[in-house]
Order: sequence, then C-alpha cells, then structure tokens
Amino acid sequence: MTDLPPYARLLGLREEPSDSGLRVIMPFGDDVVGRPGFLHGGAIAGLLEFAAMSTLKRALGGAAVMKPVTLTVDYMRGGSAALGDTFAEALIERLGNRIANVEAFAWQQDRAKPIAAARINFLLERS
Repeated sequence: MTDLPPYARLLGLREEPSDSGLRVIMPFGDDVVGRPGFLHGGAIAGLLEFAAMSTLKRALGGAAVMKPVTLTVDYMRGGSAALGDTFAEALIERLGNRIANVEAFAWQQDRAKPIAAARINFLLERS
C-alpha cells in the first residue's frame, strides 16, 4: 500500500499477499521498542489495528468509511528483538451493513506462537 497513514509509516509497516489474503509486517527497530529489547505494546496494537483495517478495506473494496468502535488486545508474550520482524493477519468474523467484527493475530517467527491477538468492532458508513 503506497498511501499509508502516518502512524503506519512511523512503524515501518508494509503489506504482502499471504495464503489467507493479506499479511502486514512490522520490522523491529528503534521506533517500536518499549523496554530494552522488546516491542512496545502500542506498536503491537497499532500493527493489529492496521492489519484489521487493511483486511476489511480490501473486503469492502474501499467503498466504506470504517470507524473502530472497540479494540481489545490480548498480549500473550513479549515481542523480542532477537526474533526480528513481527507479522499480523486478520480474519473478518462478521461483515454486516453497519458493523464489522474482525480478529487479528500477531507473531514473530512461529505463527503457532502468537504474541498478541485483537478483537475489533468497526462501524461502517457505506456510500
């Protein structure tokens, strides 16, 4: 995606195709560090939200305004500098006319060992 929002650019996010549709990658660097050697929780939450919004935008074909209503993040383990890049993918659980429910997952080297998961509800304003 070439037109990234400022926070996504700050995090260094990039998108790539995946088996499930879309994967968002956040490289480990000084801009995403919390305590020394570990990812900041806000950077992880931003990655998850961006993955959810990108997946939803792709499903809607950009034909709606999406406003996050609720965002719940479960942190499962620390994201470590030793493990490198962090990856995230999202799954649309429900897509209605006015509300969408999306789940997103983040991991580093092993997808079976997520570092965080999020549930996000979006209000949709379709044109």
